[in-house]
Amino acid sequence: MPDTPAAPAQPTATAPGPLSAEDAKLVVLARGARGRVAAVEGAAVRDQDGRTYAAASVALPSLTLTALQLAVASAVAAGASRLEAAVVVTEASTLDGAGYAAVRDLAADAPIHVAAPDGTVLGTVTR
Repeated sequence: MPDTPAAPAQPTATAPGPLSAEDAKLVVLARGARGRVAAVEGAAVRDQDGRTYAAASVALPSLTLTALQLAVASAVAAGASRLEAAVVVTEASTLDGAGYAAVRDLAADAPIHVAAPDGTVLGTVTR
């Protein structure tokens, strides 16, 4: 029987530390994106040039995207080649694998901050 690759480990967050002003701005943008459309999640990312992109989760019969996937896609569509940081605001207690993978496609070690709907940072994923 051929070897099958192991499933990627679930991303785990470390205890949150103080956020930089730029990362705190991402929390505000992600909360706004979520709140505007009463979405399950909101996310924001910052690219290599300091530009920010915010998005909310999408759940249509023919298309489902996490907020983080859509924020990353928006950054790529605008020409970003690398991400400096990301934030996802969610009621879930963990970071979803699809959003994690989208960020890691552009940045192997950019911090991904996971925040509650009130903006409280619950943890940070760095790997």
